[in-house]
Amino acid sequence: MSVIISIIAGLWLHDPLYTVYVIAGSVTAAFSVIKCKRRTCLLKAGLFISIVNIFSALTTILAKGSSTNDIGFITLMAFINGFLVSTLVSVFLPLLEYLFGLTTNISLLEWLDLNQPLMKSLLVNAPGTYHHSIITANLAEAAAEAVGVNPLEARVGAYYHDIGKMKMPEYFIENQNGIYNRHDRLTPTMSSLILIAHVKEGVELAKKHKLPKIIRDIIQQHHGTSLIKYFYQKAKDMTGSSENNIISEENFRYPGPKPQTKAAAIVMLADNVEAAARVLDNPTPARISTLVDTIVNNIFLDGQLDECDLTLKDIHNIKKKFAYILTGLHHRRVDYPGVNLLPISP
Repeated sequence: MSVIISIIAGLWLHDPLYTVYVIAGSVTAAFSVIKCKRRTCLLKAGLFISIVNIFSALTTILAKGSSTNDIGFITLMAFINGFLVSTLVSVFLPLLEYLFGLTTNISLLEWLDLNQPLMKSLLVNAPGTYHHSIITANLAEAAAEAVGVNPLEARVGAYYHDIGKMKMPEYFIENQNGIYNRHDRLTPTMSSLILIAHVKEGVELAKKHKLPKIIRDIIQQHHGTSLIKYFYQKAKDMTGSSENNIISEENFRYPGPKPQTKAAAIVMLADNVEAAARVLDNPTPARISTLVDTIVNNIFLDGQLDECDLTLKDIHNIKKKFAYILTGLHHRRVDYPGVNLLPISP
């Protein structure tokens, strides 16, 4: 697009060298913000543009054999142009994102702040879910980097993927503190409906708080159409094996859709792996690696990754990264001398 605009500008001014000047500045601007993650990056980009503009302007003057009387003024204008562009972009970027439905890394960084109202509410109302989300985010970010996916998108998506649990936090095991399980008094069907509802609640909360669409999509897709195996099996055990009591899997599956992007798929995998690792006895590196393989393979065989672009190589790299991170999280420590955690006998 910048090349086309540059050519049009050159034709309009009947000056082909002006086309070169504009292209040089445009290309510099584009490459300067490829990995921009902070607003200060825009100022640095402005500096680079100014330098290139000055060089291009001086080259144009010399190539045309023009008078050098105004060289100081032209150099100053070329320098100001770069910073003026970066300032305008910084000011109007939020408006452009809103109008065109775009999400930049700069916007994602704002949602990465744990002092966001949603994250603070999650910490207060569902502390177990909050800590699960933090670990899931660490896994997702590392895996995303390993397969060339935007790590910010994966991390932010993992932060907010379970915000819907704030509606009924006590019905999710990580918030029960092992004291009382409310599902003990519910039918498996009712329990599955409560679990499934947290996805819808999460999407509604995300819309209310104006989270970017790519994050809302991750919230909606992070369970795909997966089966709630525990309550499905419990329902089968309660009804017996009679042909008249066949339990439909569809009643125990999330409504979907399946992950449509690599980032959503990574959050799904990280979510399941992190939850499973919490109940792993004797978490040695070998056992952790086996667990990761089992969880990821089951999700793959269930067809949950069919609609995203993850390759088998990507999945292999993701599993390696998960195993590495979880091994670090569940490492053993030596006993501290003089610290006795066992109850003291009377």
